[in-house]
Amino acid sequence: MYNGESIVAACDRLAAISADDGQLTRCYLTPEHARAHAQLAQWMQDAGMQTWQDAAGNQWGRLEGSDPSLPALVLGSHSDSVINAGRFDGPMGVLLAIGVVARLNAAAQRPTRSVEVVAFADEEGIRFGTALLGSRAVAGSWDPAWWDITGRDGVTLRQAFVDFGLDPARVGEAARAPESVAGYLEAHIEQGPVLEAERRSLGVVTAIAGARRFAITIRGEAGHAGTTPLVLRRDALSGAAEAIVAIETLARAAGIVATVGSLETYPGAVNVIPGEVRMTLDIRAERDEDRDRTLEAIRETCERVGEARGLAWYWQETHSAPAVACSPRLIEALTEAIGTTIGTDNGPVLRLASGAGHDGMAMADICDIGMLFVRCDRGISHHPDESVQSRDVDDALNAMNAAVSALVA
Repeated sequence: MYNGESIVAACDRLAAISADDGQLTRCYLTPEHARAHAQLAQWMQDAGMQTWQDAAGNQWGRLEGSDPSLPALVLGSHSDSVINAGRFDGPMGVLLAIGVVARLNAAAQRPTRSVEVVAFADEEGIRFGTALLGSRAVAGSWDPAWWDITGRDGVTLRQAFVDFGLDPARVGEAARAPESVAGYLEAHIEQGPVLEAERRSLGVVTAIAGARRFAITIRGEAGHAGTTPLVLRRDALSGAAEAIVAIETLARAAGIVATVGSLETYPGAVNVIPGEVRMTLDIRAERDEDRDRTLEAIRETCERVGEARGLAWYWQETHSAPAVACSPRLIEALTEAIGTTIGTDNGPVLRLASGAGHDGMAMADICDIGMLFVRCDRGISHHPDESVQSRDVDDALNAMNAAVSALVA
């Protein structure tokens, strides 16, 4: 029978299948992908499911309900990873879903509604630079322009499909009709420190934050660091520094997050005033209107800084994704399940938004989505030090089982 300890061990086993010189990297349509999905398929079968690989390379399992005509409830997460990854981001959710089905299969009464488990093959987008390829295929939002993307290894997506044994012409067969899916539930490590700070093992996700990203260039004028008076300078880096502090202040006041993650100065010499700065901005919020309102305030502030310092600002948007709200029905089901299984002695069940993207963003195109967050050590993720406690995973398994049992009864 699955429990927290066995799920942690299974995550270790899955990582070992993909590790190279102690480093875990599992990218889309690679031998590591194939080995991991072969193991997941075996575990799905052991839990009583029929299994198949879809036309985009996602791994599925299905426990037939007593009324197969009803739309199925889908559980799952992703199996791919970032480079030099941790063991739990993605796979823990898949293993939890398999554990829930194993319990349903062992129960005396078959669920009325069928339950399916999916391991999405590409959420991170590491190989081809475009995230959610697996879930986009299932949601029917595959973009044919992706076929010509060249991956980090020099192979196009189209060729990678062929090399993996998939037929690019059939990728549309991975799409699920909305009427065939009753909802999508995913358990995932929080990838942040909130649950740990609140001393909670679990939290219910209210929404997946919408993100916008920009590449920003600030142009001033380079000059001699010793001979140009400060009052006469057009220092692009000083302007960037002033703007970065303003970005943090405005985001904090709005209750959202904004990050300048990359900063490059030109010409980059110790005795030269920076004449140009290139930086990035990532801004996210639970509600798009809050994000966009703050972004407008940031841009106005940057323009004022530019006018005062003689700097020109150039903005290029590189990414935009709308916020996705979780279903109130599934939020309530998970909240009630947590209250039933682990209690509310520490106060009401914690609800929080996800600042990171997840496959639910794609699945929301065809069905209601719900997410359960599991506490992770110090909020560390996308790193080998990623860690969870088996007792927290036990809590997650019990809560997911209770929620799913109620939804498919």
